[in-house]
Amino acid sequence: MRTARALLLAIALTPAAVCAAGIEYRSLADVAVMYDAPSRQARQQYVIARQTPVEVVRTQSGWAKVREPGGMLAWVESSVLSPQRTVIVTADKARVLAQPQDDAPLVFEAEKRVLLEPVSEAAPAGWTRVKHRDGQTGYVRISQIWGL
Repeated sequence: MRTARALLLAIALTPAAVCAAGIEYRSLADVAVMYDAPSRQARQQYVIARQTPVEVVRTQSGWAKVREPGGMLAWVESSVLSPQRTVIVTADKARVLAQPQDDAPLVFEAEKRVLLEPVSEAAPAGWTRVKHRDGQTGYVRISQIWGL
């Protein structure tokens, strides 16, 4: 019984299952106030930085309920959501490599909480191509970032 549950969980967490679920990630176009309800009269919870990636959980008349990289849920005005995507490094140091292979040459390392831009290019499962704001590009394991 335990093996069957583990198998079902593994299937549910595959990238194909996640895509089928319709998860939508966006980034913030500007600094945003996070609210506990979809209203400017609601309690302000905190402020979140420009370009931070967020997962859109729900939308409602000009508002979006989002999950931020730390896992907290809050509401932001939909107007602060940008179509330009970013990802954030969650590992202590993400290794960005020249090729999507663990033994490829190192292009650069990115510290925890550094923002990177995903480059829309096909990559093998478990990898994505990213670009640093200084222009360097390479491949990083998706387990080292959040926002895809």
